[in-house]
Amino acid sequence: MSDLPRPKRRAFLADMDRLGEAVERACRRLDPAFRRVNLEILGNTDDFLHAHVRPRFGWEPAASVRKPVWLYPGERCTDERFALGPRHDPLRQAIGTELDALTATPAPAPE
Repeated sequence: MSDLPRPKRRAFLADMDRLGEAVERACRRLDPAFRRVNLEILGNTDDFLHAHVRPRFGWEPAASVRKPVWLYPGERCTDERFALGPRHDPLRQAIGTELDALTATPAPAPE
């Protein structure tokens, strides 16, 4: 983040906030077990600025529910049962709809 000029930093954080809110709204609407959204900016592996927006749910395994998602067992990332696919289309559509709504509504001016 510190490599970016301040206006680009603000834009990055505002976009991350907007996406996080859209994911929260969509997940809350589609899954009654939705709990919260975790927003993370990590720089441990990749040499480029990026953020993780991760919804969390009450149905997550008890051993993992209060831990960061990157501490889930490795097979959660490689098992085909958890792969992104057509069954996720309604969620993608809902997030897109929420993003469109948030983008159409200007953010309040900072105080």
